[in-house]
Amino acid sequence: MTLLPGRRAERTDKAAETVASRLRALDRVVELGEGRLDEALLTPARELSRRAGERLRLSGTHTVVALAGATGSGKSTLFNALAGAQISQSGVRRPTTGVAHAVVWDPAPRPEGDLAPRREGVTAGAGPLLDWLEIPRRHVREPQDELQGLVLLDLPDHDSTEMAHRLEVDRLVALVDVLVWVLDPQKYADAAVHDRYLRPLARHGDVMVVVLNQVDRLAAADVPDAVADVRRLLADDGLRDVPVLPVSATAGTGLDRLHDVLTGAVTAHRAALRRIAADLDTVSAGLADVVGRPARDDVDSGAQRALVAALGAAAGIPAVGAAVQRAAVHRAVTTTGFPFTRWLRRLRPDPLRRLHLDRARTKAVTAGPDDADLVATSQRTSLPATGAVERSRVDLALRRLADDAAAGLPDPWPDALRDAARSRAGDLADSLDRAVATTDLGVTRKPFWWRAVGLLQALLAATAVAGGLWLAVLYALTVLRLPEPEPPQVGIVPLPTVLLIGGLLAGVLLALLARALAVIGARRRRARAEARLRESVTEVAENLVLAPVRAELAAYSGLRGAVAALRR
Repeated sequence: MTLLPGRRAERTDKAAETVASRLRALDRVVELGEGRLDEALLTPARELSRRAGERLRLSGTHTVVALAGATGSGKSTLFNALAGAQISQSGVRRPTTGVAHAVVWDPAPRPEGDLAPRREGVTAGAGPLLDWLEIPRRHVREPQDELQGLVLLDLPDHDSTEMAHRLEVDRLVALVDVLVWVLDPQKYADAAVHDRYLRPLARHGDVMVVVLNQVDRLAAADVPDAVADVRRLLADDGLRDVPVLPVSATAGTGLDRLHDVLTGAVTAHRAALRRIAADLDTVSAGLADVVGRPARDDVDSGAQRALVAALGAAAGIPAVGAAVQRAAVHRAVTTTGFPFTRWLRRLRPDPLRRLHLDRARTKAVTAGPDDADLVATSQRTSLPATGAVERSRVDLALRRLADDAAAGLPDPWPDALRDAARSRAGDLADSLDRAVATTDLGVTRKPFWWRAVGLLQALLAATAVAGGLWLAVLYALTVLRLPEPEPPQVGIVPLPTVLLIGGLLAGVLLALLARALAVIGARRRRARAEARLRESVTEVAENLVLAPVRAELAAYSGLRGAVAALRR
């Protein structure tokens, strides 16, 4: 069906928008794949992104068609026939065509044949496009309505004995918009063209034509069989729908059909877009193995808890918790203990002070050596170094977390997630130590009942001292044979004795009761301190382990979405 010009333009605009969207997805693939995917996958994607952008910027009004074939296939003769002039040297010796030739049906060629860009707002001609293609030999033909904008190339022989010629073919095959493969009846099954070019370009059927040239050398009855055999070989290459045209460049047979194919490619102005789309298909197919099922939404909660527990053990949370409990009892006794013996308790070192954890810390957990946000009060602790058992437990927790996150993901993501989980393992020890050092353990505040009991102990001590002094005075009067005043009685016991013995006995009993209460309170303080420490350790785990793992999972999800958008 022939499209009206407006309808054709609408289709072209839609195709251009689709290709542009896919190219943006390709850029996203390259961005997310850097450092994660094999360079063998990224290099074609990176090259295609650059090449496609350059091609689309150069010209949308020209269609580059290349004739490619082996020595003796009649490629140059066909090129001359299409050009309507003797431009490319033809022959049967190797190499024949050494440099690519170009014939341009430019909309408005210069009289002298110069194809340099023209002023802004007017078509710049094919000059910049041919410069980009690096085609030195250029020939301009009078513009024809049906071929206006066609750039026809005659490539070197792909089976040339000159390596430079074969490399030039490879370079231009990757750049042109439409490929016309010229085969001859004798060598159309040659593995060189099928294995090196046709099969790798299996997704480029929309921008490919196969010409069986020199059919004048066959009997008329043999031509359909030869064409059918070519189609069979192409189907084996994955090019089932590629047109196969029987042509004789010398006799002129089939040239009209080939001319119509070129005219259709030129007038549609979509060949460049189709070529880029086919290249995108090839790249996306190569990326299919690195994306599979969706990644999990987050790291497994059980693995997170196991990691925090392992890091907590490595950070010395049990040891710090025990020190908090002992310190709470120690400080309670120094405040509420028996006044006449509590000074002995003060001679013992504070369990937290020995670990350099005796002051409240301002919360300032950092994620690594580059984070210098620690406040001035932050210090290192004196906790013992992490043992081999704790380090092994941390290693196992890191591996389990990475394996759970990578469950079901294709290579290379399991290794990438393991590397991410361990990416800052070297910073864990210092960060955990700082986390412990900067966590407020809640041990500086004295409970109100400590003060109340301490005050009561002071009163009992004063009572005992008063009773003792009273008795001492009475004893001194007795020794000095001075008159003794009769002390008040409490029952049958003198009041001074009641004050002394009662004050001492009550102080001891109160100290014992206060110690029992302090032990109970110390357990609660230990639980609160360990909970705060676990929060700090969780923050370290988030910064140094979970954040990199989540970043890799996000990169996988982003890459998976980009590859999906890259596909047709």
